[in-house]
Amino acid sequence: MRTRSLSLLLLCISLLFSCSKSSDSDKSESAVADEAPKRLKISLELIDNNYQNQARSRSVLTLTNTGDEELPVTGWKLFFNGGAPATFDSTIAKVTLFNGDLHYISPGPAFKALPPGQSTRLEVLAGKIRNKTDFPVGFYLVLDKNPEQAFPVEVAINSGKIFEKSDRSLAETLFTENQKIQTIPEDRLPTVFPTPVSYQKQGTPFVLTDQMVIAAEKEFRPEAEFLATALTPILGTKLVLQEQGSGKAIFLQKKAGLGAEAYELTVNQDGIRLSATTRAGMFYGIQSLQTLIPAAALIGKTGSITIPGIVVSDAPRFPYRALMVDIARNFQPKAEILKVLDVMALYKLNTFHFHFSEDEGWRVEMPSLPELTEVGAKRAHTTDEQKNLIPSYGSGPSTSNTSGTGFYSKADFIEILKYARDRHIDVIPEIESPGHARAAIKAMDARYDKLLKAGNKAEAERYLLRDVADKSVYRSVQGWNDNVINVSLPSTYTFMERVVDDLRVMYKEADAPLKTIHFGGDEVPEGVWQKSPAVQKLMAGNPAVKTTDDLWYYYFGKINQIVKSRGLFLSGWEEIGLKKVTQNGKVTWVPNQAFASENFRVNVWKNSPGSGAEDLAYRMANAGYKVILTGVTHMYLDLAYNPSSEEPGQYWGGYVDTDKPFSFIPYNYLRNLKDDFTRKRIAPSMIKSREAVTEAGKANLVGIEAPLWSETNRTPQQFEYKLLPKLLAVAERAWAKDPAWAREKDDAKSDQLYNQAWSEFVHVVGKRELPRLDVFAGGYQYRIPAVGAKVSNGKVSANVQFPGLIIRYTTDGTEPTAKSEVYSEPVTQTGNVKFKAFTAAGRAGQTVTITK
Repeated sequence: MRTRSLSLLLLCISLLFSCSKSSDSDKSESAVADEAPKRLKISLELIDNNYQNQARSRSVLTLTNTGDEELPVTGWKLFFNGGAPATFDSTIAKVTLFNGDLHYISPGPAFKALPPGQSTRLEVLAGKIRNKTDFPVGFYLVLDKNPEQAFPVEVAINSGKIFEKSDRSLAETLFTENQKIQTIPEDRLPTVFPTPVSYQKQGTPFVLTDQMVIAAEKEFRPEAEFLATALTPILGTKLVLQEQGSGKAIFLQKKAGLGAEAYELTVNQDGIRLSATTRAGMFYGIQSLQTLIPAAALIGKTGSITIPGIVVSDAPRFPYRALMVDIARNFQPKAEILKVLDVMALYKLNTFHFHFSEDEGWRVEMPSLPELTEVGAKRAHTTDEQKNLIPSYGSGPSTSNTSGTGFYSKADFIEILKYARDRHIDVIPEIESPGHARAAIKAMDARYDKLLKAGNKAEAERYLLRDVADKSVYRSVQGWNDNVINVSLPSTYTFMERVVDDLRVMYKEADAPLKTIHFGGDEVPEGVWQKSPAVQKLMAGNPAVKTTDDLWYYYFGKINQIVKSRGLFLSGWEEIGLKKVTQNGKVTWVPNQAFASENFRVNVWKNSPGSGAEDLAYRMANAGYKVILTGVTHMYLDLAYNPSSEEPGQYWGGYVDTDKPFSFIPYNYLRNLKDDFTRKRIAPSMIKSREAVTEAGKANLVGIEAPLWSETNRTPQQFEYKLLPKLLAVAERAWAKDPAWAREKDDAKSDQLYNQAWSEFVHVVGKRELPRLDVFAGGYQYRIPAVGAKVSNGKVSANVQFPGLIIRYTTDGTEPTAKSEVYSEPVTQTGNVKFKAFTAAGRAGQTVTITK
């Protein structure tokens, strides 16, 4: 499932240079945590990214005292969020892991006091920097004399010319890839998106005016209301709804035998006719009708719309089409979640996996356990975590930071559930456990401490999630040493039942369906529970639990009983259905037959080339598990689009551009696994012994899910940048029928067919859907791709991934703007040529600089 924090890996701070007057010469990206008194300013300049011919970087960290007091020789800590550092010995300064991704720099014995206005420089050795995500974030200063007070620190990062060569090489690669895109005439493009099962264009369009009516059978009244509301801003008035109609109108009619989400749509000069067996099918027919409306009409109050003539017969390929959003690590406001549901509905995704609990935050109010949000939904500097959690992912020292602090009240959550329900989207809540559960653990610790001080020991222990006498030592992938629930405690299951029941009450109040609850289940590190007296007691009294490994099956067996007794089934990450075995001295994980018939639904994310788990989704489906294809190589939307130094996002699982989910072959994804750097298919020898999905296994592949993790999403803009346009490719692959290129066995022919399909897709996205996303639901800050560029025959040529975008350029060293010259032919000028892709509305992507 997971993401790994690969921010700056501080390995050594070794050299102290002489003090100097502070300088403003470091020009770079800046971040200010809070508008509060600042005692320090930091600039971090990347000097070498191949230090001593190794995959290491060397940077200079300049500390400038911007306060009116001396920074003392001792007695201070400079906190920051980043990757896990190695221990080192330095007389000047040292870095210490606090917990998670929070570290601090403290002075060594040779550190000299820093007077106001003076600067000092430290040399930093670190892991190789690949993009802006690798740099540390969230700096703040704490003085030992007042450990409760934190001073935010202004940070500037300058990577100089380190990435010029690699970024230029990438621009050339992008240019070559974009050259493969064929020009597709408008009349050859499908007019409905995602691509329907069958469609036929008709010659005569229909002119929809504000005088029309919507004639809907009674069962489809909610969908008719939805359609009327959607059309109101366009037409300037809400269309009249009635059960009967004649003449030119929009007809919503019931037709038996079309399937659970199928529909038929006909548009001609006489009107618009939608037919479906179910309300969901009717809703998706309406969404197809919405994609027939030109994006320009969405600006509002046109009075009439010309809808192209078409006959569509359509149904989804998969019954489960999902987006997972992590709002636990970094929070997003309710308005953003509603926008997510809007865009999901438009593109016919029907499942919202709501990842609201994590190590770094619990984001939904539980009426029975208020501490979960009173403590677990806040991040700020703290010495005891009784009122809030420690900072993570650059959330800074104050609770005023909206990425680290925030939650949805009961009323908010019910509103979200209703909003999803009205768009035929199921919401699957996730109670992350037993790992990735630090926010819940700390919240229940605060409850425990409060009630224990009040003398109520029994109530204090009622929902406790850890054994207070546990001396086990471990460290999770994300750096935590206290983030795993103790599954031997009866109070753990009391807690889970309480949260499950609170959720059920809220779903019932929202009149929203609740079929399953996701209980996480991934990345529990080695070492947990081994020195827990509670675990030892359980093992002594339960012959089925012989080792701590057996606690895994014990836990999910009991969780399964909890959900089944409430009419639900259990969902989780792949680990809930795996069993640890040792074969020939090697530890491996195989499908656990004990749970295979329990209707567990598993998100299988491991499929990276070389991992040995490339075929894990197929092995689990073949073993009887209901599998959701969630492969990191194609579906992790939070991963950076490409290796550009300016491209935000992590890359531990590779790079995921829009073509990755589009190229996914659900029943044979091993066929087109590619190397992220060479862009070539991996060697067949790497996967020659991997297991293919059987016919029975295919029936267990219930659908596709794309996760959007949030470590690097501190604003709605950053969130939407990673979400779109990748989500459109996910929607296409989840809804549309198996494409011809995926069925073609000859690789050369398959590549030709793929290039044709990809060309059609990018034309539809660039010319129709991106302009729609500029205005739909208030507009989205989707990513505009960087321009591909290459020098050939003494001229600089440029192109872009999505037709419809405008390339502009400058040759005088300035940044291209919406008024800069439009690129129409190769540029002959010498020097630096700067390119940017722009939307028609004037929004731009990254700058690409080519020196000729």
